[in-house]
Amino acid sequence: MRMNICGLNRSRVLPEAQANNVKKILPRPLSRVNGWSPPLHSFQAISWATYLVMSIATFGIFIPFLPTSWKYAAYVVMGGLSLFHLVMHLVTTTIDPADNNVRLKKDYSEPVPTFDRSKYAHVIQNQYCHLCEVTVSKKAKHCSSCNKCVSGFDHHCKWLNNCVGSRNYRFFFCSVASAAASLLGTMVILLYIFIQYFVNPDKLRTDPLYKEISPKNTWLLFLPLWPVPVKTPVVFSIAVVVFLLAIASFVLLGHLLFFHIYLIAKNLSTFDYMMKTRFQKKSLPVEKKDLPVRKRGAIPQKQEEEEKEESSCIQTQITEEGVTH
Repeated sequence: MRMNICGLNRSRVLPEAQANNVKKILPRPLSRVNGWSPPLHSFQAISWATYLVMSIATFGIFIPFLPTSWKYAAYVVMGGLSLFHLVMHLVTTTIDPADNNVRLKKDYSEPVPTFDRSKYAHVIQNQYCHLCEVTVSKKAKHCSSCNKCVSGFDHHCKWLNNCVGSRNYRFFFCSVASAAASLLGTMVILLYIFIQYFVNPDKLRTDPLYKEISPKNTWLLFLPLWPVPVKTPVVFSIAVVVFLLAIASFVLLGHLLFFHIYLIAKNLSTFDYMMKTRFQKKSLPVEKKDLPVRKRGAIPQKQEEEEKEESSCIQTQITEEGVTH
């Protein structure tokens, strides 16, 4: 038996194919309980940062510019919307959307088994999940991001870092609707401030503390508790940045809100919609010049089998990848 200079047995060197297989052996993932389970997603930080920036700017800077009669109404309305959105967002993130049998029988501390395609064609067959190793409900799907079967699977939301299913869909919808309403209210307040600044700036200086300030280009932020004097360019810059952020967020959330209103009207989930859309794209007829010439009659058995197999593959691919936004 020959030894090299490092004292390693050359006969024990793995062949290339076997070495590649060793490299692919990674620790098996754990199922995630909810949106607070690691790994956290960067989109979560973006969503929470946006919420904090919009809340601080709206309540600390812009609402105090409103007339006294409007100011308290704005505090109540915007405060109610902001608090409602916060609660709905937390509930949607915290709820475990897994199927009932998964939550009752599955041990989240145990790693998810590796799916063996040589044994099974699909992750879920006859309502039995080969990864969760339990029988699941009819509309449950296995999410590859959460590593578990989700009851009434709609989609996996990166902003929540959690799946949206039948257990938390209503809270998700309320969270999106309240966020869109809050952003709309912020944009209305900012439009009023922009208009009044060019028409009659004195109407924005109704707080009693402005009596102690003589320069017209000095404004107070964070009234009435912690007044901070700043110049006009600072206020204007903050207002423009927040207004642009509000527009961008409102466009995205508004599109998402109307999309889910459409899905509810059609009694579809996001998963159903994606399945339907992808299947229609795969089923588009090719151009006539590419079609082989054949006699009229029934579709050949081979082609029919290929179409069935393709449809099954499409469903399996979407199920394993999950639907995200």
